[in-house]
Amino acid sequence: MDWLNSMDWQWMGSAALRLLIAFVLGALVGYEREQASRPAGFRTHILVSIGAALAMLTGEYMSLSGADVDPTRLGAQVISGIGFLGAGTIIRNGNSVRGLTTAASLWAVACIGLAAGSGFVPGALIAATLTFVILIALKSVEKRISSRRGNINLQVVLDHYGPDVIEILRLAKQHQIQVRRIQLLPPEEDEEHRDRHIHLRLSLQRGETLRKMQLVESIYQLPSVLRVLDD
Repeated sequence: MDWLNSMDWQWMGSAALRLLIAFVLGALVGYEREQASRPAGFRTHILVSIGAALAMLTGEYMSLSGADVDPTRLGAQVISGIGFLGAGTIIRNGNSVRGLTTAASLWAVACIGLAAGSGFVPGALIAATLTFVILIALKSVEKRISSRRGNINLQVVLDHYGPDVIEILRLAKQHQIQVRRIQLLPPEEDEEHRDRHIHLRLSLQRGETLRKMQLVESIYQLPSVLRVLDD
């Protein structure tokens, strides 16, 4: 227990505060990702932020203990190592790639944790605030840019997941409309039947309005389709 007697309790209090700040800031970013039903959500971002902060604190503690080490080396390993976790959130489906924003938010949260762990609290606070604003406020800007590129979104609600999902893609091809991306949205509870339905978001290449109307009418004819909405 010699280490306990020799411990700088003032530094320990500072370390605990930094870990708490890393927790709060990681939770802030993770909450938005959880709301968007991304694979890396609330708890994942908190763990990454706390782990990064702890890496910086460990390096600092080793340096204060008299060890001949560079306190920033552990932090450098976090920045390079977080790429493996971020890669696990990226999903490729044909020409569509999903998860890049979540991977970027994980990397940003790791850096926020490093800043909090090193004591650079103002930088961590500003970076976390900007990251949260980017994920929330700029989402509408991104959608507007996407629409200008010629994309339209449809949301199709089905009463169950089955062959009609493939049939929707076939109908789009039949009407000469390219499906750029198909996304399975989180289940929502129907107010009337209290059943969990399947919500699909289709990102389609903008074409003639008549083709879109014909496609929507064709989708409506499928047995399991409940609603088709502009998204």
